[in-house]
Amino acid sequence: MPTDRSYVASNDSSRARLRALVGRLGDADLARPMPAGWTVASVLAHVAFWDQRILALIETSEKAGLAGVPRLGDVAEANWINDATKPLLLALAPRKAADLTLAIAEATDAKLAALPDAFLGRNAEAGGPINLQRAPHRLEHLDEIDAMLGR
Repeated sequence: MPTDRSYVASNDSSRARLRALVGRLGDADLARPMPAGWTVASVLAHVAFWDQRILALIETSEKAGLAGVPRLGDVAEANWINDATKPLLLALAPRKAADLTLAIAEATDAKLAALPDAFLGRNAEAGGPINLQRAPHRLEHLDEIDAMLGR
């Protein structure tokens, strides 16, 4: 049975939207405040953090071999992780945060698209700790940014 790789197209689409947004935002747009003390740039950096996390999990899994897909804790842990990283993400220069977000999205999507079927099968058997679908998280935040900027 072929492995479902529909995530590749949705990730590609969300990355294209991210690229378009980053390309049209000026420094003033990137520095604009968002709810809960975030800025547009730090929200983008937040997206980059969670994409980078996927790259790190894949690399850890690949080094561990066949038994290596990690089992992760409760998804609710994300709230304290977001709060813990916010000061670091706010400290990034806005343009650097935007460019980094796009670069990490490109690297993450390329890595996810190239994963072998055996890896995808192990990930599914482990309950999907490596979230192949990057698009929903990206689109959630791109929608927030577009709404904040009135687009």
